[in-house]
Amino acid sequence: MSLHLRFGQEDLLRCRFAISPLWETQEAIRTLKRPDRHGYHLPWLRRIRDAARGLDLAPVWLLMPRRGHTPDFLGPPPIGPAATFDEEIAALRATGPDEALRGITQSLACTPGAADTPLGRSQLAEPGRAVRELADLLERAWHVLVEPEWPRLRALLEADVAHHSRRLAEVGLEGLLRELHPRVGWEPGTLTLTARASEHSRDLDGRGLVLLPSVFCWPDVVSGFDPPWQPTVAYPARGVGALWSAPAARAPDALANLLGRGRADVLCALAEPASTSALAHRLDRAPSSVSAHLAALRAAGLLSSRRHGHQVLYAQTPLGSALVTGDQGA
Repeated sequence: MSLHLRFGQEDLLRCRFAISPLWETQEAIRTLKRPDRHGYHLPWLRRIRDAARGLDLAPVWLLMPRRGHTPDFLGPPPIGPAATFDEEIAALRATGPDEALRGITQSLACTPGAADTPLGRSQLAEPGRAVRELADLLERAWHVLVEPEWPRLRALLEADVAHHSRRLAEVGLEGLLRELHPRVGWEPGTLTLTARASEHSRDLDGRGLVLLPSVFCWPDVVSGFDPPWQPTVAYPARGVGALWSAPAARAPDALANLLGRGRADVLCALAEPASTSALAHRLDRAPSSVSAHLAALRAAGLLSSRRHGHQVLYAQTPLGSALVTGDQGA
């Protein structure tokens, strides 16, 4: 079975990348329930095991059938390229009861008997209260499961966006979409996701498409999202396999002798663009120290910076890259 997303001319101009801490939170909750998702995330699971025992995730898990619909309002497409969790959870709390009831009803119908359980009956009877309780639970889950690791996760997601943005410039939208995941295909005007529970087609109708790299959706690729949300494809971010085990970057001694160990390590760690907080987490250094090194490297022409949502991302300039790689011809 497949999902077919049909593009019009305007849709091709309205494709964007985004990062969502709320999406990662709901997918982290799903990962706890699904052993087939544990794989690469076992180090994370060991770290959060004790803290996770204090969360009663049953109300969310009930709305996460093994195959079928999870309510869109629990993890909607992000409202901007780099929305904060507080912004996203506020939007979730604003979900109206009618919209919530539709999503809950559709989700419970995917699991035989779920609507007749006490919890299912309660959510159906009072969808407004269900939204408040689910939002409270997702906020607690964010603080326990995801927020402590968010600088690491965000750095990986930002690196994925940077990589695919370059690929978009190099191979165009058609080439980029073909590269996202083995289950994503492209024929003229139509993106197809295979191996779904049902056959479905949808016209994007000028709304375009959000491309959402995700750490915790691995190994799946996920799409759908009915109006009022923008159609979205969530796919596993590049580098998930090394996420929890990758050592902090360490510069060669020769470069450290030239620049100083701290500045050299910061420069080498920016093979992909990253923010100050992400670098500090990756290198296990104080943000103030990393910020000072970034300023010095940027002033020397070794780094460039650009604003991305609420953050500033730093990247190697050609000169900085040449120093790291030892390319004398650059």
